[in-house]
Amino acid sequence: MSLVLLGLGAFLLVLAPMLAWYVEPRAKRTPTDIDQITVFRGTGSYFDTKKIKTVHDQRLTITRQVRGDVADSEKSGRAVWDVSTSIDPDSSLPAADPHDSLQWTLERWVTDRKTNKPVHCCDEKPYFEGEAYLKFPFDVEKRTYLWWDPTLGDTVPLTYRGKKKIQGYEGLRFTGTVKAAKTGTRQVPGRMVGLPKRSQVMAEEWYANHGVELVADQRTGRIIYAALGPRKTLRAPGGKKDVTVLLDSERIAFTTKTQKAQVELADDDSSRLKLVGETLPLLSVVLGGALALLGGALVVRGRESGSNGTRRDGEGPDASGPHSETSPNSLQPTTM
Repeated sequence: MSLVLLGLGAFLLVLAPMLAWYVEPRAKRTPTDIDQITVFRGTGSYFDTKKIKTVHDQRLTITRQVRGDVADSEKSGRAVWDVSTSIDPDSSLPAADPHDSLQWTLERWVTDRKTNKPVHCCDEKPYFEGEAYLKFPFDVEKRTYLWWDPTLGDTVPLTYRGKKKIQGYEGLRFTGTVKAAKTGTRQVPGRMVGLPKRSQVMAEEWYANHGVELVADQRTGRIIYAALGPRKTLRAPGGKKDVTVLLDSERIAFTTKTQKAQVELADDDSSRLKLVGETLPLLSVVLGGALALLGGALVVRGRESGSNGTRRDGEGPDASGPHSETSPNSLQPTTM
């Protein structure tokens, strides 16, 4: 039993660093079989193509669906995610076809499963850079991160602003803004940009963001809360002022349902990583050390006991005892 306890203790002591330094790092991998929907909701303005004017104080909904391409992920060893994002007023919900939405985009996001850095392969579209977009890296640090803004087509620094609880669950909060920038051109009737005498013009598209706020689970990098303030406008060619507002909202944020779902997933994933990386190694060290000490003590005690029970030379049964050759009770040789 002493050797069994000693062996089990040694096994647990070896298992502890293996869990912490080998198993847990390999468990920190971006999943490839993801299929998830997040919903943002807020109020704002948008250009109504039926009324041919910008309408205000309307409820807006952003629906984002992320699906992992398991086959391409396994083939490439990367996390390959297809991301569908639609923006809708109430009038186009529910949208039977994403093309009916106010705005719809389809992207392919490819990242290194360990670092979360963009990998340019597997028909990635469009080209991405930065450190965070759909999630942060594992073990989020309290520093500024470069967040990829797909509308801007560039990275935006998000500054760490402390901790914040979402639905009772604590995460790290990051914020940033996007200054107005030209993002492209679009052919529109001249009157939309203050040029009524011109039937068609190549108007400039401009984009800004009133504020980006992301709250991430520190261990997994999962975003448990997100809020955006997109503003998209049109300007006349070479113009200095916005003429037509295509989309403008001070704040569109995760719905309560989405927050709860994200928190539940983050809590579950974080608990699993903590179990493998902290709890089990600690228990293995404590229990393994105790068993090793107990087993070792029993081994030493057994040896000492065996040593004390060994007979010395000249010591043995009583010479006159019943097992002595001279004992009167012993059988004596006789003759017939």
